[in-house]
Amino acid sequence: MLLTTDRLHLREFVEEDWQAMLAYQQKPEYLQFYDWTERSAGEVREFVGMFLDQQQADPRIKYQLAVALKTTGQLIGNCGVRLESAAAREADIGLELDPSYWSQGYATEAAQAIMRFGFDHLNLHRIWTRSNADNQAAGRVLEKLGMQLEGRLRQNEYYKGRWWDTMLYAILDTEWKAG
Repeated sequence: MLLTTDRLHLREFVEEDWQAMLAYQQKPEYLQFYDWTERSAGEVREFVGMFLDQQQADPRIKYQLAVALKTTGQLIGNCGVRLESAAAREADIGLELDPSYWSQGYATEAAQAIMRFGFDHLNLHRIWTRSNADNQAAGRVLEKLGMQLEGRLRQNEYYKGRWWDTMLYAILDTEWKAG
């Protein structure tokens, strides 16, 4: 599977992608909104292995794709849409980027492509996501995508010695088509 945008390829993961992923997942900027304090080669290999396993599922319900620059092929993150079952009409999305590529429009571009796939090819009615409330840049991206803030879960996650709030966002197929 390959989704193409002006600057990006969203493609299936291959085993060798773990090295590029490890390089960005070890950066302090990346780690700040995750419960991880560090990432090991083994953990990231297992993470990529999970995506490889999802590619083989029949029926396939999880589409986590590598985000790579169109010009060089460099992996800069991953983006996905994930259903709970083959009959589901709702799914969540997730996206992460190498901090070196933040604030350049890549997150919005990748997320638009995966949302388009969800609505146009998976026939979804609703796409939702959650974001750490302190990650205001992620919230801005979600709003750019036309997602609406549905709620705030107060202090629902504990890690790194403190409680964190989570923001819930969603968009309906009718809103996506009208946007």
